[in-house]
Amino acid sequence: MFAVILACTLAGCASRPDATVLRATPVTLAKREVVLLSATNRQQAPDGGFGGDRADMLTFEKYILSVPPDHKASVIEYPGTTPNPLSDFVVTSRTRLSKDRLLVAAAAGDGTIGLFVPGYNYSYQEGLFRLAQIASDANLKAIPILFSWPSQAKATAYLADKDSSLTSRDALASLLISLASDPGVKRIVLFGHSMGGFLVMETARQLKLEGRTDVVERLSIVLAAPDIDADVFRTQVETIGRVSTPITLLVSNKDRALRLSSFIAGERKRVGSLSADDPAVRAAAKRYDVRVIDITSLKDAEGFGHARFASLPQYAAELAALGQGARNSRPGIFVFRANGGVHAAAQGW
Repeated sequence: MFAVILACTLAGCASRPDATVLRATPVTLAKREVVLLSATNRQQAPDGGFGGDRADMLTFEKYILSVPPDHKASVIEYPGTTPNPLSDFVVTSRTRLSKDRLLVAAAAGDGTIGLFVPGYNYSYQEGLFRLAQIASDANLKAIPILFSWPSQAKATAYLADKDSSLTSRDALASLLISLASDPGVKRIVLFGHSMGGFLVMETARQLKLEGRTDVVERLSIVLAAPDIDADVFRTQVETIGRVSTPITLLVSNKDRALRLSSFIAGERKRVGSLSADDPAVRAAAKRYDVRVIDITSLKDAEGFGHARFASLPQYAAELAALGQGARNSRPGIFVFRANGGVHAAAQGW
């Protein structure tokens, strides 16, 4: 029974897209498009997608997707057997890139690069379409990048995914070093969800231990529902040290997926389910210069409280305000209100 509950909670008990959604379908009437880059250390599968097997080299691609005219914020409208641009996100172009071409495309914006690292139980195509939804809802001007590590995309493969995330540290670190080598790149927003947040923190820790402070200082780390043991996170932060942009945690103590993760880990607390009202959390945020934002008020399209972050792009202006000015750029405890605004519950230390 527990296995059934686990599978339903973390996989959503719904049909999932296969690699056919990655096939390019020319669309002549697209009114809106999003352009995405991807880097993956997954091995390519015979169906043209990327599976859960680990590769020794990164593969780079560029995608253009049309956005359905009636797209609903935070929702991914996957294409069916016959892609319909009027109702679905549709891949209209897919191109294999060299590393150099990806770096040129990534650095072509205003100096800020966004890189999304999905979490446990994500397939390659699910990560790509989630990034398309985020880019569309946020009206991103720069071209975002998907870093897709080899998750098995199976609810029963939690431990295998944890191992795969650890084997992906070098690949992610190498990509970040390459991106930061361009003098025009001023900031890399490194956004990790769930177990992807664990990979992000492990990679930043590794870069710091390797003496790559030049790369670490360009990172703006955002962790959504991070599936990280609280004590492990503390040691990661202590190694990384204080950074110019505070590490941001998007948390909710009503995240059912993280409750199960905590159960699997012997009831060890996960960082993503910390409570903004907990005095110990406030003390830790102050000590380590961390920004904690409670996003419990946001709706979760998947219904289990683990994908609330997908609703954030439509509130980009409110979140951007946290990074403007000397006062708001400081760490603190905040509560996000879906009806507008961000409440500072504790700030000013």
